[in-house]
Amino acid sequence: MATEIEAWTTGPQNDGVFSLEQKQHEEDRSYGSEDLNELEVNGNWTPQEKALHEARLKAKAKRRLRKSSSRDSTRESLSDSVSGEPTADPHSPKGKTAVNDRKSRTGKGRGLPKKGGAGGKGVWGAAGMVYEVEELDANDPNYDESAQGDTVYATVVPELDERELEKTINPIVQEYFEHGDTKEVEMLLKELNLGHHKYEFSSLAVSLSLEGKASHRELTSRLLSDLSGKVLSESDMSRAFDKMLKELPDLILDTPEAPQMLGQFIARAIADHAIPMSFLDCYKGKVDCDHARAALDRASVLLSMKREIMRLDNVWGVGGGQRPVKHLIKEMNLLLKEYLVSGVLSEAERCLRDLEVPHFHHELVYEAVVMVLESTGDAALQMMVKLLKIFWKTGLITLDQMNRGFQRVYDELPEISLDVPHAHSIMETFVDLCYQEQVITKQLRDSCPTRGRKRFVSEGDGGLVKS
Repeated sequence: MATEIEAWTTGPQNDGVFSLEQKQHEEDRSYGSEDLNELEVNGNWTPQEKALHEARLKAKAKRRLRKSSSRDSTRESLSDSVSGEPTADPHSPKGKTAVNDRKSRTGKGRGLPKKGGAGGKGVWGAAGMVYEVEELDANDPNYDESAQGDTVYATVVPELDERELEKTINPIVQEYFEHGDTKEVEMLLKELNLGHHKYEFSSLAVSLSLEGKASHRELTSRLLSDLSGKVLSESDMSRAFDKMLKELPDLILDTPEAPQMLGQFIARAIADHAIPMSFLDCYKGKVDCDHARAALDRASVLLSMKREIMRLDNVWGVGGGQRPVKHLIKEMNLLLKEYLVSGVLSEAERCLRDLEVPHFHHELVYEAVVMVLESTGDAALQMMVKLLKIFWKTGLITLDQMNRGFQRVYDELPEISLDVPHAHSIMETFVDLCYQEQVITKQLRDSCPTRGRKRFVSEGDGGLVKS
């Protein structure tokens, strides 16, 4: 019996349960080979011990499968070996683990490839699939413009908001008041993207002109007339004047005459066909503000008076340097004559300022001196010296304009003396008086031409010319 036990433990082991246990690197040491051999030697296994032994072997095989994370035929071979069935060959294709197998390793699903083999990264699609022609997107970063023919480049101008609108429009309008070129303003406006704030250009231009001169208002009316139909529509004009009628309570704080001026703007715009004739009819019986009512009444009165005239050209007068020279000369002559009659210096100063021609004030000096030479008596001479002195002190007439006016008289004095024989003597007296009042400079006084006295030969002089 001892010989059999020794041969059992030291002899070569068969391919069975114990050889499989040794190949598992002794992962589970809850029981050793000595205990199993002892049970085999005794040969008295109970059914419970045999079932426990089989359960341990199955658990050890499952742990091995979890660690390797592969499905192979060894699971079946283990269960078959325990039950006594022949094991499969591990070197056969069925016994090896498929690394690139597309079947699910979790045991879920039917084991078919995703999307029929047409899905996944780097896959072109299923066999026989036909793709539709895709339209090219110009916003695509990979868009090839050279392959699309001629390319048109467009400049995108962002729309101005309310804050930037006033900062942009004000310099344009102020510069227009200086040069008066409506085409330049039209070109600048076309370069801007005013958007739905386009109507505010008209309201800003009119607001700036209300604070300026009559010539500025005349220029603004011309600008609105020229821009109508090109840059601004009738609805934009009507919306702008409607906004200004609502803002009249604020406008009169800076410009008390704003209602009358706005009424004149509306009348001029209707006459120039910038806004429709039905503009005034829309407000009948719907105006609660007294200032707006006064503006609309002013416009209605002007339109009724000038019904036969297509354009209210003289609603603001003729502004500044745009007046004809003959008209300016006539206005200055009238100004001087009224002053000689009334003697009111403030009225003469106001009239000269309203002409708005500071570059043409030398004409006033010329006309004043000529009027003194043609007058009789010393009253006109004294009044003209007083008038020029006031204009000089207030800065209304500059040194350059004063010198140019006197120099023109000096140049034309020989011709004037043909009609006024005593022109030279009157001129000398007037120039000396102006120099005493510090109206002209010493250099200008010394340049005044004088006619030297020439004594002719008499009988008692012995034929000699006396000096």
